[in-house]
Amino acid sequence: MPEAPLIQVRDLSKSFRTFRRREGVWGAIQNLFVRDYQTVQAVDRITFEIQQGEMVGYIGPNGAGKSTTIKMLTGILVPTSGEAMANGFVPSRQRRQYVKTIGVVFGQRTQLWWDIAVIESFKLLRRIYDVSQRDYDERLEIFNQVLNIRDYLHTPVRKLSLGERMRCDLAAALLHNPPLLFLDEPTIGLDVVAKDHIRQFLREINQRYRTTVLLTTHDLDDIEELCRRIMIIDHGRLLYDGPLGLLKQKLLRTKQVKFVLKDSEQVALARGLERADLRLEQVDELTYRIVFDRTETSTTDLIRQILATVEIRDLLIEDEPIEEIVKRIYAGEALRQVTA
Repeated sequence: MPEAPLIQVRDLSKSFRTFRRREGVWGAIQNLFVRDYQTVQAVDRITFEIQQGEMVGYIGPNGAGKSTTIKMLTGILVPTSGEAMANGFVPSRQRRQYVKTIGVVFGQRTQLWWDIAVIESFKLLRRIYDVSQRDYDERLEIFNQVLNIRDYLHTPVRKLSLGERMRCDLAAALLHNPPLLFLDEPTIGLDVVAKDHIRQFLREINQRYRTTVLLTTHDLDDIEELCRRIMIIDHGRLLYDGPLGLLKQKLLRTKQVKFVLKDSEQVALARGLERADLRLEQVDELTYRIVFDRTETSTTDLIRQILATVEIRDLLIEDEPIEEIVKRIYAGEALRQVTA
């Protein structure tokens, strides 16, 4: 018998009633007496399921409804209509019991106490979540190994860099080993090294404990590194829910071959690779990139032509960046070819 989904969402919607503010002093006076109200549909009847152990990327442009969805699934917001069930709870109705079974990290907010040492925050959270000393010590050791937080456990949170604080926030969110983790922009503003630490940690936790992760981010490298499945939302509606690989396979328009010439004598010969059906770009003195339509040009034939034309030191085949695919979806490109 198959496992029940860890998260079940049916026709979930959230709308907000706002009023348009008039400009100027006279407009401000009018606002006191007559208000022009309008309804904003932040999330519009979305439906999906997430199984235990999945790592799902949830992406969309600013204002698409990502954070609103997360806030409903964590019990912060009450849905206008529809149903949401997570870990066997209705988040907005059973919040007190439910929050003990989830971890949440918001990239720009911390759950740690600002003026006390990180380790003291961890000790307080251990008591709040009723974590045994043995489990606490075991998990702290894992956090030290993967996140490398040992050096600043005794530092006040306010003195940490953003990357250090994010690592500590992740550890705090997982101190009670919740089966479900919500991440809202967890790598925002971080450098490459800090991002790599966090991605490595999330993979470790997912493999070791089958922790289910719902990740919202604008950094599509996070999605490619961590998630096999993505959901794309725009204007409150779910545009796509399925494998990342299928999305790339169906909507991938171009490929590119980057190669490094053996020496400067090959530069003149490289111009012989120019054709009407592809784009030849010079990256630096000896490095070139050829961008081509994968449906019209064979990658194998193109590589043969390159090797027959110039002598090279290195060659790399790359897909079109996922950012370009997602931009086209945001711009309204039909997804029928994906779902067909």
